[in-house]
Amino acid sequence: MSNSHGLRFDETQFWVIHRRVEYGPFDYDWSTDLRGIEFLYQGRKFGEVCSAGEIFADLKEFSLPMRVVEVASVVLGCTVLGICNGFSSGERENLLVETLKEFDCDDFIPRTP
Repeated sequence: MSNSHGLRFDETQFWVIHRRVEYGPFDYDWSTDLRGIEFLYQGRKFGEVCSAGEIFADLKEFSLPMRVVEVASVVLGCTVLGICNGFSSGERENLLVETLKEFDCDDFIPRTP
């Protein structure tokens, strides 16, 4: 991973590294009724998945760089797809790498040593 761009993971939390600055942690949690998934930034809810056809997210209040918002959205989207489809960790990792490539976010692909 380059020093200027990347992702750092710790359990369910992750940080987006953009231009040598870390933004995060981003995280998710089940809603209190266990029917949806909530998106968190620095412990504050900014969105949720209510159903397969209903997703809401708004990071505007945090004034993050647009590239950070894009990358975080890709990571959270892949996380939700992986959870809902019961993907293994390898499948989730492949999904994330391929989706980051698809959205021209190659600089943020986690590198293995």
